[in-house]
Amino acid sequence: MRLSKSLFVTLREEPAEAEIPSHKLLLRAGYIRRIGSGLYAYLPLMWRVLTKVRQIVKEEMDATGAQECLLPQLQPAELWQQSGRWDTYTQSEGIMFAFTDRQKREVALGPTHEEVVTAVARDLIKSYRQLPQHLYQIQSKFRDEIRPRFGLMRGREFIMKDGYSFHADTESLKVTYDEMHHAYSRMLTRCGLKFRAVDADSGAIGGSGSQEFMVLADAGEDDVMYTADGKYAANVEKAVSLAPEAVASTFTSCEMKETPNTNSIKKLVKFLECDPTSIVKNVLQQVVYDNGLTVLVLISIRSDRDVNQVKLTNELSKLAANYGAKTVIALEVPDGTAIEKWAAKPLPLGYIAPDLGDEYIGATPNVHPKFLRLVDPTAASLTNFITGTNEAEQHIVGANWSTNFALPPIVDIQKAQVGDRAIHDPSQLIETARGIEVGHIFQLGTKYSAAMGATFTNEQGEEQPLVMGCYGVGVSRLAQAAVEQSYDKDGIIWPVAIAPYHAIICVPNISDPQQMEVAERLYTELNQMGIETILDDRDERAGVKFKDADLIGIPFRIVTGRSLKDGKVEVVQRATKQSEDIAVGDVGAKIREWMGI
Repeated sequence: MRLSKSLFVTLREEPAEAEIPSHKLLLRAGYIRRIGSGLYAYLPLMWRVLTKVRQIVKEEMDATGAQECLLPQLQPAELWQQSGRWDTYTQSEGIMFAFTDRQKREVALGPTHEEVVTAVARDLIKSYRQLPQHLYQIQSKFRDEIRPRFGLMRGREFIMKDGYSFHADTESLKVTYDEMHHAYSRMLTRCGLKFRAVDADSGAIGGSGSQEFMVLADAGEDDVMYTADGKYAANVEKAVSLAPEAVASTFTSCEMKETPNTNSIKKLVKFLECDPTSIVKNVLQQVVYDNGLTVLVLISIRSDRDVNQVKLTNELSKLAANYGAKTVIALEVPDGTAIEKWAAKPLPLGYIAPDLGDEYIGATPNVHPKFLRLVDPTAASLTNFITGTNEAEQHIVGANWSTNFALPPIVDIQKAQVGDRAIHDPSQLIETARGIEVGHIFQLGTKYSAAMGATFTNEQGEEQPLVMGCYGVGVSRLAQAAVEQSYDKDGIIWPVAIAPYHAIICVPNISDPQQMEVAERLYTELNQMGIETILDDRDERAGVKFKDADLIGIPFRIVTGRSLKDGKVEVVQRATKQSEDIAVGDVGAKIREWMGI
């Protein structure tokens, strides 16, 4: 590529719309251009990066025996209604572009393809002899993000690899799941990225188990919880841990105490001169199910811990059938306005006890008349604890479960914290890092096949639902994550494997015949050697060319400058800024050596 004949425009100022370094750099360096909210054009340099990422993904998928296909982006609503996810994606999460076509049929642009591929398998897979099968595709997906941000990280249109496998049993599924774990690890290693594979929540996709692949970066949207021994890593939404041991309560007998102006844990701790680990706080939340029913949830948890909203949502989803529902539409801490809609009388906020009476719930349409009560293990294990009394400015001290309060169902809904003890080895403490999710693999089981009637006949002649797996990689997201992981004050530092070009030749003075002659010769020779090379032959100052070369992040910069008098050119490695004068005839061999080819 000759820059003088290319659509190549860089920006000196940081774009006002960009919030994180990678987004700013991709815009400044002319890789992407914003077209609308969450919508970007991939310009020539970016497309080369994406093509390379795509090729690495394709090669690793093909190496596992997976078969590439292409599924429709426009999907009929009835498939999603069969799986039970239409309401979740159009109402609860609300992330699907759904509309009615001219024939009055409901359709949507696919954010994912479980339903479509299950319909294909339902029609084509009939016998165990056809199993296992593994299909994948690489194409654009669509998500109606509430707040598109961070460029390609959270856009409304993006490029993704999604794969789906079909099996006769869970043992076969686990074999493919493990293959995908290794394939994804190879993909990210080949792309030159530092990453962690972590246990994750399955979310709206569903299934019995999943892993996320997180590229480590300070601006990552997710917290990765891990142990130094390398034996545990999980997304904060999924992470489990042992809370620090509670400090023994100093109250050994049960009594009511006047506790004026103590409607917060901090105030209560100061007034009673107690430790937060001796206090049970009672948190009120409200869940709305897909049948329109609101259920008030009262959660008892140790006061130094926070509720993990994802874990809580999962628990409430399991209980949906108890309320004649299928899924959770919304979960939130009710504000004053929300409470007014259902409260029969003012709530004792700041002083709520685990036995808050159901009479606080008024006879309100679509509101369940009884609290759903849950207790986290951190609170369930306490003795002689302190908690509210349902009376303002009063607390009970020295309380115990069963004696003073009925013990609700125990569920782990606490959020893991840095410094917690690891479950697999309590001597290991939980640490944290920031990460960007670029891949996610799921053991779906029969969630979709059972709902959609995708069955096969086993060896015994019995009809069984297909056992499924699902495996996704964000191709465009991965490309930006690479930038977020590797940049400096001067610009992008691309890993060699996914850089748009390997080398850039900068000609300080295009009017100098010798500089241009050597540059042209190197440009031809390097490209013939498989070293993808840009020739910066623009009529610009040398300083401008050097700044642009650093900004766009090409791994090697070749300068046909003053060293030519000695038959050499300057070669600068972008990642280290190390500079070396190399004989013109040796440049190609040296760069190939650095590239490891």
